[in-house]
Amino acid sequence: MKGIADEPQYSVGLLEGGMALCDVIDSHIYEQTLSEKNAFFVADLGVIVRQHVCWRTHMAQIRPYYTVRCNSSPAVIEVLAALGTGFLCTNKSELELVQSHGIPSEDIIYSGVCKQVSQIKYAARNGIDLLVCDNEAELRKISRCHPSAKLLVLVSTEASSPDDEIGMSFGCSLKDCRHLLESAKELGVQVVGVRSHISSCCEDGQVYVHAISDARYVFDMGEEIGFNMKILDIGGGFNGSETQLELISSAVISVVDLYFPPSAGVSIIAEPDSLFVSSAFTLAVNVISKEVVARDRQDLANNDPSPNDEPEFQYCMNEGVYGSFASKLSETLIVVPSVHKNIPLDAPVFSSSLCGPSGDKLDQVVEHCLLPELNIGDWLMFSHAGAYSLGQPLSTATESPPPPVYYVISSRDWFEMQETGITHEGTLKNFSLVPYFLSSCQTEAALSVPA
Repeated sequence: MKGIADEPQYSVGLLEGGMALCDVIDSHIYEQTLSEKNAFFVADLGVIVRQHVCWRTHMAQIRPYYTVRCNSSPAVIEVLAALGTGFLCTNKSELELVQSHGIPSEDIIYSGVCKQVSQIKYAARNGIDLLVCDNEAELRKISRCHPSAKLLVLVSTEASSPDDEIGMSFGCSLKDCRHLLESAKELGVQVVGVRSHISSCCEDGQVYVHAISDARYVFDMGEEIGFNMKILDIGGGFNGSETQLELISSAVISVVDLYFPPSAGVSIIAEPDSLFVSSAFTLAVNVISKEVVARDRQDLANNDPSPNDEPEFQYCMNEGVYGSFASKLSETLIVVPSVHKNIPLDAPVFSSSLCGPSGDKLDQVVEHCLLPELNIGDWLMFSHAGAYSLGQPLSTATESPPPPVYYVISSRDWFEMQETGITHEGTLKNFSLVPYFLSSCQTEAALSVPA
């Protein structure tokens, strides 16, 4: 019998007998409707496995490294570790989290661009040698605090999307790379490769082609100076769409083979963070206030889809941009949610805006979308909610903890995971796999409970 210290950290509901994800959501909405109506996530871990299979199908020779700040849920880390991914961490907390899952230090990259001295020393003490660097000041910090570090030079790509909206730029330009490499040589710090900076979801395969071409140029400079260049990180920018992945794959694979053939012995990696988790998570939120608002004539002229004589509603939800919708602050488009109640097909729809609970004017989640009229207590479902929604809250304005996550997996996905060598007793030691039971009264009541 297991002791308390050996108990699994979280349970995963096993969906059997035709039970679907919507049944689980209905069940938890029913429970919350009878209690505090708190927001919650439901995560289908089988989606993560299927997305990993999709990656291996299209990008077989490129190993994925997962950016932990995208979604640091323990089950996500454990499943991806079992699937053989590496991890990129931006701070000590993320390094500790990943190490707590037994991931070898050689599979971890400390990717923070501006690193605290104490955290560089932590990486040195714990054998985390792969660090990212893009300027001389950072290089000198690393040489003092972690002299045995192995650096990936972060290179900006001219074809990449600029970060003008946040007033910051990342990566060393090609013209400055030689000076940085020569400085590393003088300081006795090893440089082992290049990381390309591709900041946002990228639909243009040529951006990656430019990045790989630039990386080859930096590799040549590094080898000329005397470094053993052996790692190429082609960057991120993967949005989770298989269509986008196919497009990028068709552009990238041939260029990788041209500039970095297998005979060169270079390890090729990439950062498909959102691709793994975005569609795996659904967020359920509750409407906590409702208001008819004055119609903005400029908005009417530009994009308001409803006639002028109809009301416009503003709804406040119990999650906002200072919590689970933090990605909205970086200009990420939040998809219009679905409404969790029976609505007649001919029900009228109205121009609606959805905001968070803080009262801050920046706490706008979705603006001017079409929804049927809602009531306080109604539930909204946000799909594709797994990326950049489960980190630390950006504000304590609401003074509420992050929403809980309910993990599930279908029996079919579970069996397919086992066929790949992932087992409950072996690699997924923190799982408590339990059959998920749902009474018929819960399913019926979930859609009929009054607001």
